[in-house]
Amino acid sequence: MIEQRSYADADVARLIADVQQEYVRRYGGPDQAAVDPGEFAEPTGRFLVGLLDGGAVATGGWRFIDTGLVEIKRMYVVDGARRRGLARRMLDALEASAAAAGARQVVLNTGLAQPEAIALYESSGYQQVPGFGHYACAPNARFYGKKLRAGRPAAS
Repeated sequence: MIEQRSYADADVARLIADVQQEYVRRYGGPDQAAVDPGEFAEPTGRFLVGLLDGGAVATGGWRFIDTGLVEIKRMYVVDGARRRGLARRMLDALEASAAAAGARQVVLNTGLAQPEAIALYESSGYQQVPGFGHYACAPNARFYGKKLRAGRPAAS
């Protein structure tokens, strides 16, 4: 099950701390991109939590960064819950909620040290887009985008 939560929720805070530790492990430091928790509250964004056996094990959020354009941030699935399709379900839920809120396109960034994320995004119809934001010029960063239709993702 996936449910909307506040960025200040205790489970969200724990999962964000976990994903930051994942970045430390993979990249040598936490994500340095500026994130304002208020951007993930309605009407400018959403934050979602995926539950498995009653426990919060997956997370992801989106925020509007321009008219009709949202950015996905903090997608993460805890180690013990990986390889069960939870990341794909979270991505689908993020896209659907963004489209329902009026987004026409979604963008995100990841890095070469996250080949699983790259495979997920590419298999979900994302295509590479020009760099943006804090990591726009980082050599190992990868940027992806996907057009959405009103109420749901566009067909790939």
